[in-house]
Amino acid sequence: MTDLSDAERTALEAAAFRRLRDHLRERTDVQNIDLMNLAGFCRNCLSNWYREAAEAQGIAMTKDTSREIVYGMPYDEWREKYQREASADAQAAFTAKAKSDS
Repeated sequence: MTDLSDAERTALEAAAFRRLRDHLRERTDVQNIDLMNLAGFCRNCLSNWYREAAEAQGIAMTKDTSREIVYGMPYDEWREKYQREASADAQAAFTAKAKSDS
């Protein structure tokens, strides 16, 4: 494994996060339920993790702020522009996964 300084590792992790964030912003066709069903996380999860990381560093952040950072716009605006009704299959898969996780 490559020896990295803490600063190098942090910079690379930040760059990877920004690339993921930007990719998800571009892929508005991919719905959160699709992400949850396939990967077990979605844009909302990512925004929650971001907010939790900020709070761990003593930075107060609202859910709305962290969602805007991830979505690139206010969440309600993103939902209005891009969110569509989940298919019956996607809803069933999500429900089945939730039941198996509990």
